[in-house]
Amino acid sequence: MTNQLKPWKSIDEQLEILQSRGLQIDNPDRARKYLGRLGYYRLSGYWYPFRQLLEQTDNVEFRSDQFIAGSRFDDLVKLYVFDKKLRLMALDALERIEMAVRVDIAHMLGQRDSLAHEKPQYFHGNFAKKISNQSGKTRHQQWLNKYQQQVLRSKRTPFVEHHLEKYGNLPIWVAIEVWDFGMLSTLFAGMTYADQQAIAEKYGFPSGKELASYLRSLNFIRNVSAHHARLWNVNVVERSPLPQDKPWRHLNNARPFFYFCLMQMFLRIICPTSSWASRLQILIENDFPKVGCGAVRVDDLGLDTDWLTWDLWSHK
Repeated sequence: MTNQLKPWKSIDEQLEILQSRGLQIDNPDRARKYLGRLGYYRLSGYWYPFRQLLEQTDNVEFRSDQFIAGSRFDDLVKLYVFDKKLRLMALDALERIEMAVRVDIAHMLGQRDSLAHEKPQYFHGNFAKKISNQSGKTRHQQWLNKYQQQVLRSKRTPFVEHHLEKYGNLPIWVAIEVWDFGMLSTLFAGMTYADQQAIAEKYGFPSGKELASYLRSLNFIRNVSAHHARLWNVNVVERSPLPQDKPWRHLNNARPFFYFCLMQMFLRIICPTSSWASRLQILIENDFPKVGCGAVRVDDLGLDTDWLTWDLWSHK
């Protein structure tokens, strides 16, 4: 038996509920504007840690509807704004990483065959030959189905229309322009060991297998960021292994900061003069809200206290 849906509430009623539960609202007009623009439900993800903790077992939290004493609406708005800026920082880095790795794949496979992405002989057997019991297709065939959907969706784009009309197909160096990050990570995971290894070494990663895992995780971060979901303390589902040869091998790979370290590893090769690292430092130091009630801490990002001493984050 399902429970009855909660009834619709006006903005003023929403405000009254929050105040009755102990949330301090210093400027009701400003609070109404945020509730009207962002929505009660979206903001509830940011005030969740401000609610009183009842019990925590096996990393599962149970919280009261009542807020911790001293919780302020302004603080959770600051947390929302910080998270928005953090998502934009992630997308800035991930766009550069996506573009660069797509070109790496196209350059490597394209020298063998302009349509290498469509031909199973250029990929490892588990990807190109092994039939999935569920779909009855190989992972490469499943990838090709998604690729053809992307081509069809983009067929009115001038460069796609031109190549389809003149040549009937998109060479790989053109095809990469219709891939999304998920398609990129899936195809990279299907490449041969030697090809994966060559690209991994370019970015300072010890193995192609690890890089394939990192790309899957970064695709998760990209999807969270692109869909405007909460990033700052997200529980990362697609987790990558911790590198054993780095000073950040002890970080929590369920939290986003570990994946910002991965982004920085890429960017030091792709854009060595980029200010991305310093901008991230400024964002974390200046924009994370200083919350008097102690409900949220910058450590919840998965930060290490000495992260700025690592060579990875050096601005030299």
